[in-house]
Amino acid sequence: MRANTIKYETFDANSAPRTASRLATSLTLAAMSLGYGVVQLDVTIVNTALDAMGKTLGGGVAELQWVVSAYTIAFAAFILTAGALGDRIGAKRIFMAGFAIFTAASLACALSPNAIVLIGARLVQGLAAAILVPNSLALLNHAYTDDRARGRAVAVWAAGASLALTAGPFVGGALITLVGWRAIFLVNLPIGLVGLWLSWRYATETTRARSREIDLPGQLAAIGALGALAGAIIEGGGLGWQHPLVLSAFAAAAVLATLFVWRESRTAQPMLPLSLFSHRLFTLTTVVGLLVNIAIYGLIFVLSLYFQRINGLSAWWTGLAFVPMMGAVLPVNLLAPRLAERIGPCPTIVVGACISALGCLGLVSIDAGTSYWAIFAQMIAISGGLGLLVPPLTSTLLGSVEKARSGIAAGVLNATRQTGSVLGVALFGALVASDSAFMTGLHQSLIISAAVLLLAAGVIGLGAKAGGRTM
Repeated sequence: MRANTIKYETFDANSAPRTASRLATSLTLAAMSLGYGVVQLDVTIVNTALDAMGKTLGGGVAELQWVVSAYTIAFAAFILTAGALGDRIGAKRIFMAGFAIFTAASLACALSPNAIVLIGARLVQGLAAAILVPNSLALLNHAYTDDRARGRAVAVWAAGASLALTAGPFVGGALITLVGWRAIFLVNLPIGLVGLWLSWRYATETTRARSREIDLPGQLAAIGALGALAGAIIEGGGLGWQHPLVLSAFAAAAVLATLFVWRESRTAQPMLPLSLFSHRLFTLTTVVGLLVNIAIYGLIFVLSLYFQRINGLSAWWTGLAFVPMMGAVLPVNLLAPRLAERIGPCPTIVVGACISALGCLGLVSIDAGTSYWAIFAQMIAISGGLGLLVPPLTSTLLGSVEKARSGIAAGVLNATRQTGSVLGVALFGALVASDSAFMTGLHQSLIISAAVLLLAAGVIGLGAKAGGRTM
């Protein structure tokens, strides 16, 4: 009897738990990948539906800008607080709440009777996306205690998001053609339900940090400042830059941004520790992240409208047009670390920004009816440059601060890049707001993008050199 007991205990204590643990961590990774993937899917899948939404719900370019920007405003403004909520309440609880909110908001988007309801639902979606991203990383960090295993898990997590980003235009075009634009939001429902079940069943809750405070005044100031600035730029294209509402929105953005900085410099637990900006490379890479997203995501918005409204492509063909552009990002992502090892991270960022800028300049001659194959190489250059610069940009930023602050540093980069997306869509959308001047606005957008990307290259190249770095 004793021998049998020992045999049973050996099996139960070692073999079964190890097998169960491996399964649980793998399915936790699956849940986290679904969470990040659905966030990225909704970044690109919506662009193919813009024209169809406009025709169904009414409204002009400004309303379509708000459909895109409402999501990214909430994402950018809330992401830092979302990480703090996970620390305080528990990453599993807050992640599951985020998944549930995202799924419900997706259903609300699909059922929206007008543009106002759709914009409101997109705002809630963006808030949920901000919850999902940092807390999915926290749960992965908790599930994988070994450094090598964690690194592989994060690579799978990021690769899944890149795949979703790439598939977005294609899937969106197919769904719009076969079912209608509302289907691009309904596809999130099964993803959300599966992700929720996997998280509930297999993810392990993190330790709660009761002392972690939430900077509510800072959060409200950040949302107000970003929303007012985006609103001023979006509405300025239609109402005119001298309109009282536009001028008032610019003034409100300036006041709220000042209050945000003042608050963050005085609170004990700021959502954005200003001391991070005492690190030269942290500041430089943050600025570059902002500039690059202004250029790239603003262009994706106006090119989506160009393909559909000017060249008359269907949602299906518009989605296909973006697949090579999005698909170029992943393989170049894998190449970037090797190039960074050879020439250094900062020079690699410079090369990537310059390649994207050249792609933008190569598109300046674009006109109504221009063949897709005449602009194919330029689109690949734009996205390839982006894929080349993002990995060294992220690693350089994380390497510029102490490891204990890497989480908040990554959050700042994500928030800054999403802010750039908001401003890019707002600015370039304002330039193409008039159908009669669309091509002029598109040409201006391309020139501005090229200039902003070259500015980003100069910021990191000259800034790092001035700091005595040889990276």
